[in-house]
Parts: sequence; C-alpha cells; structure tokens
Amino acid sequence: MLAILAPILVFGLVIFIHEFGHFMAAKATGVYAPRFSIGFGPAIFKFRKGETEYVLAWLPLGGYVRMASRHDAETAFLEGGSEEETARHEADPNYDPDGMIPFGPKPVPENRWFESKPLWARIIVMIAGVFMNCVLAVVVGMTLAMHYGQVVWPSTVVGSVDVPASVPALARIQSGDSIRAVNGHAVSTWNDAIERIAGSDNSVQITTQRGTFDIPLRNVTAAQEAAGSLGYRVPPVIDSIVPGDRAAQAGFQRGDSIVSVDGHAIRSWADMVAIVSASANKLITFIVHRRAGMDTLNVTPRAATEPDPATGQPRTVGKMGAAAKDLSIKESVGLVASIGTGLRLTWVDATAVFRVLHEIGTGAVSVRELGGPIAITRASVSAARNGIDQLFELIALLSINVAVLNLLPIPILDGGQILINVLESAKGSPFSLRTREYILRFGLLAIALLFAIVMYNDTRSAFAKLFGWIGHLIGA
Repeated sequence: MLAILAPILVFGLVIFIHEFGHFMAAKATGVYAPRFSIGFGPAIFKFRKGETEYVLAWLPLGGYVRMASRHDAETAFLEGGSEEETARHEADPNYDPDGMIPFGPKPVPENRWFESKPLWARIIVMIAGVFMNCVLAVVVGMTLAMHYGQVVWPSTVVGSVDVPASVPALARIQSGDSIRAVNGHAVSTWNDAIERIAGSDNSVQITTQRGTFDIPLRNVTAAQEAAGSLGYRVPPVIDSIVPGDRAAQAGFQRGDSIVSVDGHAIRSWADMVAIVSASANKLITFIVHRRAGMDTLNVTPRAATEPDPATGQPRTVGKMGAAAKDLSIKESVGLVASIGTGLRLTWVDATAVFRVLHEIGTGAVSVRELGGPIAITRASVSAARNGIDQLFELIALLSINVAVLNLLPIPILDGGQILINVLESAKGSPFSLRTREYILRFGLLAIALLFAIVMYNDTRSAFAKLFGWIGHLIGA
C-alpha cells in the first residue's frame, strides 16, 4: 500500500497545489478556464461545476489549467484539445445550451481571453503556480515545527571531524573546538552552526576559540557534506547498556566515564566509538573512572555489518552494546517562530536547487545526479516508512524543486511563458505563428531531452542488474 499511496500523495499534492495556483489566478483576473486537469491523457473520471470541467487523467506526470487563448493551438494537444475540437454537440448529453464553448454554443467573450489581459495580470496567472508551491513548502515546514517542536543541541563543541574528500580543508577544525561563529554570524547552538555551514556557497568561515578558518567548498554539495561531517561532542560517559551484550559481559556500568582505550586518551564519545568500530573481534582495554576510583575493563567488540557513510558499501565494524546520554532538548515552537522556520527551510531548499542547477550548467555536477518519477517514487516510499514527518519533508522539497524548475526560461514552462509575454509586450505585437512554432518545438525538445535523461538515470541500475544476472545465467 505504501508503494501506491505514498507516491500518489507526493505527486498529487505538489501537482494539485501548482495547478490550483494558476487556476485561482485565472479566475481572479477573469480568464476563462474551461478545464482543470491533474495528469495528462484520457480521463479516469471528470465532472463539471460552473464553467470549468475538473479532470483526473491517467498519466500522472503533471497537470494543466486550460485557458482560453488565441495563440495556444500549438499546445492544445497537450491539454486535451482546443475549445473548438472538444466542443459539445447538441446530441451530447453534457451539452449546455447556455454554456460557452466547449460546453455550449456561446463564443468566449473577448475580455475572457488570456491575451486580452494586461501584462501584469498575465504574469500573475503564470507565476501563481510557483508561488503556491512555495506556500506549500512554507506551510509544511511551519506545521512540522509546531507539531514536533525543535530538537536542539545546546553546545557548539565539536566531537568528531570526518574530513570528506570534497572539503579537505575541513581538517583545520579539530575535536574539542568550540564553534563561536559561522560566516561572521555568532552561533549559540549546534543547530545554528550546522545550518549556517550547510547554507554556505563557495566557502565557509568558521570561528573557534583557536581562531578563524576559511574553508573552500568545491561544489554545490560540499557545504552539506561539510555540515554532515562534523559531529556534536558527547561526553564519554555510559548512560545505558544492552543486557547480555559485550559491554554488559565485561562489567561496564551506567555512569562509567571512559578515560582511555588501549592507551589512547578519550575526550568524547566519538573518540571511543572510532576505536571500538575498528576493533571487531579484537580484545581492547578500557580505563574508566567509576565513583571515586579507576577500573580496568577488557572487552571484545562483536562484529556487525553496516553501510559505510561515505560510500554506502557494507563494512564490518565493532559493537559493544553501550550508549551515551542524549544531551539534546526539545523546544516547543510557537506560531511566529514556526513561520520563520518554514520560511528559512524553504529558502535553504530553494537556494540548494538553484546551486545544483548552476553546477550542472557549469559542469561541476553531472546530469547523472538528476532523478525522475521512479526516483521520486522510491524516495516517497522510503520516507513514508520512516514516518509521516519525513514524507511531508519530501513533499516540501519536491514542491520547491517544481517551483524552481518551472522558473527556467524554457517554452511551455512558466518561466518560458513569462519571458515570451514580456518580449511580446516590449516588441509591441505578438510573435508570428511560425516563430511561436519554433519556440514551442525548442521547448518540447528540451523537456523531452530532460525526461529521457532522468528516466535513464532512474532505470540504469535496474538494467545493469538485469544484464548482470543474464550474463551470470549464461556463464558470460
């Protein structure tokens, strides 16, 4: 059921909100909109209310609002046909003798055509879908903040630094550093520090008690990788022990403060975890501070398999069955603060999408990183399994992706249509039919190419596995 319902919710809500924005703006400016469709192709079901027919179609790759226009014959095939092509006949049971085309015989009044509206009104209609996608992202962010509150780590002391290949200069930051400012902005919690690092562009400036360090960022994902590579300092004090596991068998107790492991001084929980992880099935010696004295304990961590955070490949690590105290606190978030949270998260997501597009344009990021409907479906199912909050976080992220991509100056997208209308207004007359046909062909070619790329990216791993299986089967 998750494989069916999660993608429907994600795709359906984002598409509906986008098209609803266009539809409401068209209604508000007096543009005749005879059809509101979610999906393309034949209708699953449809009904008419007032002067609009509402359609749910079979192909869930988008949607559209059909508006009366003098110059849209070129795109009518994408939107179920023009008014004249879909006009009802008197023998049709849905024929309305008092309705306008396509529901009845009355022509669409001149003042109801899209082109009859002033430029500002047309831009409002075209930008309304993007605006509503942004509103959806903000509302999701603020609702989650109000419902779940905010988890805060009240210290800014670094516990571990796993230097990623994309940010080698991050090695300047050391375990035990206290982050005081990021990019010149003072920070008081770990949340503030990590959020500002992740939102950096070409470089990030981190100020600690040892000084200020300028860290170059090579590409669009480097800021997020840098933020994810810094670990919050947790004191090396055992808070809980798994009954029957290696730590319990070795005699560890709650409250033990770890002083050293195999002669290595331990300053944070991450220091201890690093040694234990590298010591699967090897005897290691702990010196712990317990009550008023010191104890020596020997333990052999058991071997466990988990994905490598850097490569995603399985690796063997040591585990002993002990956990540190959770030092995070949960703070409730009021209405005003939640609006700020929603706006901030939406801005971070939007700037990240713009940066990715810029990096793709400059070649710093490959188009292989783009995902399509299948990738979104997989992400939807995975998010739904992890909780309703992650599912709606995905909806907010996808909504911002749709908003940003629709602003691209590609014909048939909102940004392209806005550009065409602005150019026609500056020119003082509409483009010729031949020019509009060439523009449309370019837009369709660009969208078709993009669709081919994302579908290839979505399916290449599956085909590689299939061909590998066939090769293994035939002994190749």
